[in-house]
Amino acid sequence: MRGKVSKELNQSGVIPYRERNGKIEILLITTRDRQSWVIPKGGIVNGMTPPDSAAKEAWEEAGVIGQVDVNELGTYKYRKRGKVYRVKMYLLPVEMISNNYPEANKRYRRWLDANQAIKLIKKDSLKRILKGFIQTKSHACSSSLEFSQQ
Repeated sequence: MRGKVSKELNQSGVIPYRERNGKIEILLITTRDRQSWVIPKGGIVNGMTPPDSAAKEAWEEAGVIGQVDVNELGTYKYRKRGKVYRVKMYLLPVEMISNNYPEANKRYRRWLDANQAIKLIKKDSLKRILKGFIQTKSHACSSSLEFSQQ
């Protein structure tokens, strides 16, 4: 007898970030039980594009607003309660932070140096996506700093 084929459920999420003093900072949030650090993500809402849905999750879970980069950064998978989720990841340069947002009383949030953020994330596939972003972004930061100092 064959096992039941589980369908992947599609989600989208963002890496909320900002630049401070030439360094990249990433905003992490806790799961609702406040046991581990994650990024804002959730199911793709019917009628919304994955980047728009990810922006909605960023607002609801982390209280941040910005223009989501529509270029997919990568995908990762995870299992939860017997289901497999496939998450499309996007970048969100944070333009506004609010203390009054839908899940403010359910989660903590914390700005971290990029390397600290990578250490706190448990999923290896998400760590890889974060590392790739950091490498490309830090090269862009350092070259723009070099250019501005000339």
